[in-house]
Amino acid sequence: MSAAVGYAAVAGQVVVVGAGAPLLTGWMRQVRARLEGRAGAGVLQPWRDARKLLRKEPITPVGTGPAFRAAPALLVATTVVAAALVPLLSTDTPVSSHADLIVVVALIALGTLALALAGLDTGTAFGGMGASREMTVAALVEPTILLSVFALSIPAGTTNIPAIVSGAVDEPARLASPAGLLATAALSVAVLAETGRLPVDNPSTHLELTMIHEAMVLEYAGPDLALVELGSQLRLTLLLGLLSSLFVPWGIATSASWAGLAVALVLFAAKLVLLGAVLAAAEVFWAKVRLFRVPELLAGSFLLAVLAVATSYFLSGAS
Repeated sequence: MSAAVGYAAVAGQVVVVGAGAPLLTGWMRQVRARLEGRAGAGVLQPWRDARKLLRKEPITPVGTGPAFRAAPALLVATTVVAAALVPLLSTDTPVSSHADLIVVVALIALGTLALALAGLDTGTAFGGMGASREMTVAALVEPTILLSVFALSIPAGTTNIPAIVSGAVDEPARLASPAGLLATAALSVAVLAETGRLPVDNPSTHLELTMIHEAMVLEYAGPDLALVELGSQLRLTLLLGLLSSLFVPWGIATSASWAGLAVALVLFAAKLVLLGAVLAAAEVFWAKVRLFRVPELLAGSFLLAVLAVATSYFLSGAS
């Protein structure tokens, strides 16, 4: 019985992230449109766009190699595997013991690296520029994610993410501590940068001087572009889910129970809807940071993560 619930939780996490990622993107676009006084295209528009792209003929630029062709599938695959590992619905699953912090961050970084290599593989100026910018951002974002979650792992005594979440559910005071607040701020900025959102990047721009993610994927078309877009939407959903699991863990099932899993599913969807609306509303009022100021912003978030680790270590030693 418990094994069946655990496997159902893993499958539920993958299905919810996979099916809900385009809906979350559509919801955020709709919120922005309403706040800007527009009607918007509707919540289902990302699904319509994917259907349109899947019907088109795949086109591969002349001279590209395996890196360009494999990157879309690798981006989606790594995100799906990470979604199965991260405790979004339950901390008691058959793969919980493998959900180590370093493994999850490595999977996210692998998708980023795949896209950067694809951008370089095209041999175009835009692809190389986007890949260079993306890796510059990743060099600061990945350590920030590691240190932010590591600050929460010190009181738990492990880097296993389900164990960290379970400990936070049992001792909510950890999240309200100075280390928890610093880690929340650092990870929030890192999530914005990793998913290419304002103020770090603008997902709807094609301006040469500002775009980062879009510059790497300009050569994709048809089903490959559909996979790239889906991968970006999956990463946004996964990282927002990770943020909610770490800092608002209440509602996540900590034992093998069908009722607990159902409640966790509803609350997880509600958290994503709320986080998506808050992020979309903030983007209406935020301006994009100049490209040369992005490293300063990310360095600031990294410093917050370092302070979170130092504070957590100090508080753990004092107690």
